[in-house]
Amino acid sequence: MKISKWEFAILLLLAAFLAFTAGWFLRERSMPGPLVVETQRRPDAPEVWLDPPTPTPAEKQETMININTADVETLMTLPGIGEKRARDIITEREENGPFRFPEDITRVSGIGEETLAGLIDYIITEDEP
Repeated sequence: MKISKWEFAILLLLAAFLAFTAGWFLRERSMPGPLVVETQRRPDAPEVWLDPPTPTPAEKQETMININTADVETLMTLPGIGEKRARDIITEREENGPFRFPEDITRVSGIGEETLAGLIDYIITEDEP
């Protein structure tokens, strides 16, 4: 029995299609599962913190700056506060009274919500017991 070129091409395409289809359905069975890595901590290994430990209230009080009593040099240690802004803070509290809340520092011209977000963790308005 002799087949034509067209019949041979059709049979070849059918064989390729069947091979592709079989590979498609069988690939899920032959794929490896997810890779699992297990680690052990050595007892002599130093502790590594991903996040810095939260300070105790006493430590936090030492690092906080009271914006109602701080001088220019102390205020300049705050992030984003230069000499001019520190003088503006002092002028504002002398003219309009002390700040009641740390958020009141936005009364100072040039200190907005964005600057406040960087300062709020470092400032207080009164001595806490």
